[in-house]
Amino acid sequence: MKKISFFLVLILLSLCFVSCTEKNSLNFEEKPKIALVLKMNTGYHWGTIKQGADTAAREFNVNLYFYAPLQEEDVQVQIDLVNQALDENVDALILAASDYKQLVEVTEKAYNKKIPVILIESLVDTDKIHSYIATDNIEAGRKAGNTLVEIAGTECNVAIMNFIKGTSSADDREKGLLEVIGLYPSINVVAKEYCFSNLNRAINLTREIIANNENLDAIIALNSVSSEGVAQAVEELGLGGKIKIIAFDSTINEIEYLEEGIIHATIIQNPFAMGYLGVKYAVEMLNGNKIESYYTTETKVITKENMYLQENQKLLFPFIK
Repeated sequence: MKKISFFLVLILLSLCFVSCTEKNSLNFEEKPKIALVLKMNTGYHWGTIKQGADTAAREFNVNLYFYAPLQEEDVQVQIDLVNQALDENVDALILAASDYKQLVEVTEKAYNKKIPVILIESLVDTDKIHSYIATDNIEAGRKAGNTLVEIAGTECNVAIMNFIKGTSSADDREKGLLEVIGLYPSINVVAKEYCFSNLNRAINLTREIIANNENLDAIIALNSVSSEGVAQAVEELGLGGKIKIIAFDSTINEIEYLEEGIIHATIIQNPFAMGYLGVKYAVEMLNGNKIESYYTTETKVITKENMYLQENQKLLFPFIK
């Protein structure tokens, strides 16, 4: 069991969610009601998005309704939660869609009700939205590929641990990664798996990949849960440092794995900004102001060597001023 300082434990606890749907204690009759519908109601990434949204809700004096399924693959549950939000007559919708195709109908339903629709993190296959705020996931995937080349070289055997097939963020990261890998004929992708953002599944799949590929040089994991699972499996098998790991995101555990040399690099996003700007844009629309139709948030490659720089600390811990 890893040792985590009291300070970091407090941070981690602050990101825990206690229910699939929650409402704050503000006076709903006096303030605009904004729905935030995420893919999952636990995890650092989603917790940081929610914290950014909560911060903006307080700043702009609005009520934030929060909805999310228990599991990221529960697409139908997410659709039902969006419908629930619309039935509760929210004034704006901020959505991180679990599926590129299946969320189209309910997204367009909100748009056709003349509700501002702000997509964050993942796209939906429709132009009936008002804004999209996200990481440039194709470029982030390219960064992961270029980092692989820097760390493992142009002749290596690599495995990919993705999360949810059919989600635009997952598909785009993989697309960007494979673009770079395709430039090097001697980089061999020996396995590709989907862990459905389930830690135990990521651990077990990593063990299987390693057992079936004795000459494995590196694993690239494309979200926080897959990254933690890969790192835990590699550490437990005593292969830390031997199998290079390129991760995504910056959970407390990932930062510790980075410090210990289990994870060699991680591509970090800015989920706090996604949540904050989602609420800000919704408020701007409700006030009749124009907003950007597409806004990309920052990504950066973090290694043990640059993780302590002040500008990187702000990205690793966006909730610390």
